[in-house]
Amino acid sequence: MHRITGKAGGDSLIEMSPTESFNDDMNGYHQQAPSSTGSFQQEQSVSPLTSDVCIETCESLNTSLASLASSDHSDSPDFEAQTLERINALTGLSRKRALFLKFRSRIDKQQHSKDSVFFRDGVRRIDFVLSYVDDKDCEKKQERRKVYEANLVKVGLELETEDKSESEDENTYFVKIHAPWEVLATYADVLKIKVPFKVNDIPENKEMPMNWLSTPFRLPEHIMKPEPDYFTAPFNKSKSDFFLINDKETFFPPSTRNRIVYYILSRCSYIKEECGDKDKKGIKRLLNNGTYTSAFPLHDCRYWTRSKDANCESERYNLYKHWARFLCFFKEQPLNLIRKYYGEKIGIYFAWLGFYTEMLLFAAIVGTICFIYGLLTYDDNEWSKEICNEQIGGKIVMCPLCDKKCGYWKLNSTCNSSWQSHLFDNVGTVFFAIFMGIWVTLFLEFWKRRQARLEYEWDLVDFEEEQQQLQLRPEYETKCTNRKMNRITQEPEWVLDRTPTDLIGKLCLCWATVILWISLIIACIIGVIAYRLAVYAAFASIMKDSLTNNLEVVGPYITPQLATSVTASCINFVIIMILNLMYERVAIWITDMEIPKTHLEYENKLTVKMFLFQFVNYYSSCFYVAFFKGKFVGYPGNYAYMFGKWSKLRNEECDPGGCLIELTTQLVIVMTGKQVWGNIQEALVPWLMNWWGSRRARSHPETLYSRWEQDHDLQSFGQLGLFYEYLEMVIQFGFITLFVASFPLAPLLALINNIIEVRVDAWKLTTQFRRAVAAKAHSIGAWEEILSGVAILSVVTNAFIVAFTSDMIPRLVYMYAYHPKGEMNMKGYIKDSLSLFNISEFQPANRPDDEENPSWFNSSIDTCSYRDYRYPPGHVKQYTHTMQFWHILAAKLAFIIIMEHVVFSVKFFVAWMIPDVPSDVKARIKRERYLVQEYLHNYEVEKLKIQLSQNGSDECTCTPAIYPSLTKHEVLSECL
Repeated sequence: MHRITGKAGGDSLIEMSPTESFNDDMNGYHQQAPSSTGSFQQEQSVSPLTSDVCIETCESLNTSLASLASSDHSDSPDFEAQTLERINALTGLSRKRALFLKFRSRIDKQQHSKDSVFFRDGVRRIDFVLSYVDDKDCEKKQERRKVYEANLVKVGLELETEDKSESEDENTYFVKIHAPWEVLATYADVLKIKVPFKVNDIPENKEMPMNWLSTPFRLPEHIMKPEPDYFTAPFNKSKSDFFLINDKETFFPPSTRNRIVYYILSRCSYIKEECGDKDKKGIKRLLNNGTYTSAFPLHDCRYWTRSKDANCESERYNLYKHWARFLCFFKEQPLNLIRKYYGEKIGIYFAWLGFYTEMLLFAAIVGTICFIYGLLTYDDNEWSKEICNEQIGGKIVMCPLCDKKCGYWKLNSTCNSSWQSHLFDNVGTVFFAIFMGIWVTLFLEFWKRRQARLEYEWDLVDFEEEQQQLQLRPEYETKCTNRKMNRITQEPEWVLDRTPTDLIGKLCLCWATVILWISLIIACIIGVIAYRLAVYAAFASIMKDSLTNNLEVVGPYITPQLATSVTASCINFVIIMILNLMYERVAIWITDMEIPKTHLEYENKLTVKMFLFQFVNYYSSCFYVAFFKGKFVGYPGNYAYMFGKWSKLRNEECDPGGCLIELTTQLVIVMTGKQVWGNIQEALVPWLMNWWGSRRARSHPETLYSRWEQDHDLQSFGQLGLFYEYLEMVIQFGFITLFVASFPLAPLLALINNIIEVRVDAWKLTTQFRRAVAAKAHSIGAWEEILSGVAILSVVTNAFIVAFTSDMIPRLVYMYAYHPKGEMNMKGYIKDSLSLFNISEFQPANRPDDEENPSWFNSSIDTCSYRDYRYPPGHVKQYTHTMQFWHILAAKLAFIIIMEHVVFSVKFFVAWMIPDVPSDVKARIKRERYLVQEYLHNYEVEKLKIQLSQNGSDECTCTPAIYPSLTKHEVLSECL
C-alpha cells in the first residue's frame, strides 16, 4: 500500500532549548484540507521548508553538473573527481541548512497544536490509533502491517500515519484511523446499535417530597444528563432518513465509533487472500506477536483542562472534575456521562459499585450499633469478671496448651482477651447475623430493580444473549470449519467442529487443573496451620520471661496466642497474594483452551474458575478458625494430633474466651490487608509507571506532545480490567456476609474502603489509563449468580459461627437450665464450663518440663482445668462427656435449624414481595415498543405513498417491510 509519511527516518531531531517560549492558543492540528479526489487521502507531513531545501539543492547540482559537462575538461581524468567534490560540497551545505530549517519548522509547529483528536485536516475524527516500532530486521512484521492496513482501507477505513521522527522517542510510528459515515452506518446495522428516532414524550415522575435535602449531593443537570432522552430503535441503513440524523459526523458518539472500529480491527486479516489461512486475523494476534505495540481509542482532551477545540466534547475533563476527584466522594455519580464516554459495560460496574456502597451504609449503621451495645454492656459481663477475679480466675490452674514447652497457667491471664471477646460475642451478634441475612436479600432484590431501570434508560432492554451471537470472539471464528442452521434465526452460522472425545478431554484437563490448584491452596493452608502448632510452643517459651510483659499498656495483650495468630495471619496473607499472581495466568490459559463462543461466555467461564480459586484462597483460613480450631483437641491424657502422635503437632485449643476473637483478628488482617494492598496496587503502581514513562515528554511544550502520544504513555485497560474490579468487590462481599457474626464492624470498614474505591477507580480510569474500548452489557453477568450463592451460604456460616464458634448457646443453656440457684444470671458460668484432670495421669510426652512451670506451681496442685464438659477424675464415667454437653449440642443444632428457617423464610418472602422490574419501567417499555411499531408503520406508509406518486401507477413493485431481512454476516465478510 502506498503511504506518504513524515520526515525521513535517517534525520535526527535537534533538542529544543527549555528556555524557548511557546504559544498554546491553538488546540487543533489544522493544516490544508485534503483534496477531494477520494474519500481516503494519505497526507504529506514533510516540512515545506525542508522540501524547498531539497529543490534548491537539486537545482544547484543540475547547474554545476551542466557547467562541468559543457567545459573543455569533461574528458579529462579529473572530471569524475571534480564532480564528486562539487556534489559533496553542495549536499553537505544543504544538509546543514535542512537540519536548521527542520529546527525552525519544529518551532513553527507550536502554532498547530498536536493535542487534537482530529486528522491534520481538522475535520475527520480519530476513532482509533495503532502504534508500532519499525523493526527493519523483521520483514514478516512489515509485511503483516502492510497487508493489514491495506485490508483496513478495503473495508472503508481511512488511515493517516505519523512518522517516527514526529514521536517523542523518535522510534514509534502512529497509525490514526477514521471511520467514515458509510462504514459506521454499515456496521451499526450489523451490530443492531440502537439510535434515536424521536424525543421521549413520556413525562418525568414528579419530584419526591423533601427532595431538597439531596441538593448537596447532586451534580449539575448537564453532567447528570449529557444528552436528551430519546425513543430508540435498531439502526437500519436503508431507512437512515427515519432516524434523527442532524449531523452525520456527530450522530454516532465517540464510544460507539471506537466500538465499531474495534469490531473491524478484530476481524480483519493480515495475510493475503490467496494464502487462505483464516486463522491469521485480528488486532489481538498482531499485538501478541509484536507487529503492533498498542491499539487504543483516544481520550478527547487532557483531564485537567478543557479542550480549546470547539468540536471536542471535553467529556474527560467533566468526568475528572465532577467524578474522579476525591473531594467529590459525597456526590452522586454521573452514570449517564460515564456510559456515554466509556460504554455500558463500565457504566454498569460503577452503577453496581455505587449502589453496593449505598446499601453498605445501612449495614454499617446497624453493625456499629451492635458494637456500641457491646461497649455499653461491658461492665455487665459477669463471666469476664469471674475470669479477672483473683479469688476465682486467679485460683483456677489451667492445663498446658502444648506438650513439653508449655507450663501450667492461671485463668486470669486471659482477662483482657475475655473482655475483648465480649465486644463481639454478645446478644447483639445474634441479632446482627439475622439482620445481615435479610440485608443481603434486600440488596440483591433492590439491585435487580435498579438494573432494570438502567436497562431501560440505556436502551438495553432487548439486549439478550442472542444478540451477542453477532459478536462472536475472533478466536472462536478462526477455529470454525462448518456452518449449521440456527433454530431461532433460521440462518446459517459458524460452529466449532468438536468431537465428544475432544470436548470431554479438554473439560477433564481444565477442571483437573483447577482442582490441582485448589489442592495446592489447601496444602498451603495446612502448612500455615502446622506453623501455628509448631511456633506456639516457641512463643510460649520465649515470651514467658519477655520484656514485653513489663509494658504497662500493651504488655498484658501480647500473649503467645496473639503472637501466633497475628504472624500466621500475615504469612497466610502473603501466600494468598503470591498464589493470586500465579493462578491468574493459569485460569486465563485454561479458559482460552476451552475456546468460548462469545465474550460473555468467555468472561463467565473465567469468572467461575477465578472465584472458586479465590474463595478457597481467601476464606480457607477463616473457615479453619471458625469451624475447626478447638473442635478436635481431645482432652489431657488423650490429645488429638494433626498428623498422628509421631508429628508432635497437637491440635490447637481455643482460648477460654473462645475462638471468636481469633476469627475477628484473622478477618481484620486479611480483609483490611487486601483492601489496603489493592488500593496501593490500583493507584500507586499505574501512577509511578506513567510518571516514569512520560518523563521525557514533560520537558517539552504541550503543543508538541500529541494526543496519541499522551494516551500511548498511559497504562492499557485490558479486556479483563473490570473482571478484577468485580472480583475484588465480590471477595469483600464474602467477608462482610460469611463471617459478619464475628465482626460487626466489617460493613463499616467495607463502606470506608468503597467510598475510597469508587474515586480511586474513577481517578485511575480517567487519568492513568488509556480510554477503554466501549462495550455493551445489560447486567453484571455471572457475578449476580455468585452473589446470590454467597448470600445463601452466609446464612449457614453465620448460624454455625453463632452456634459453634461463639459461646452464646452454652451461656444460654447454663442460665436457663443449669444455674445452681435457678437465677437468671451468669454467676458461676466459668467454673461450670471447665472440667478437671488429674495431673498425675499426664503421659511423659505431654507433661511440661520442670523449667517451663511458673514459680507459683508446686506439688500441692494435683488437678488442672481444661475447657470441656467431661466428668471429673474419680467418677464412674471419668473423662467422658456429661449430659450438659449433649444438651448444649442439641441446643446448637436446634438454633442452626431455627435461624436458617427463619432467615430463609424472610428472604424468600422479601424476594417474592419485591418485583424485579418497577411498574413504571414496565409501562415505559410497553409505551416505547408501541411507539416504535407505530412510527415505523407510518414511515413505511409515507414512503409507499411517495413511491406511488412518483411512479404514477396503481401497482407497487416493492414490498414494504418494517424489518427487512439483512444478511449481516455476508455484508461483513464482503467488507472484509
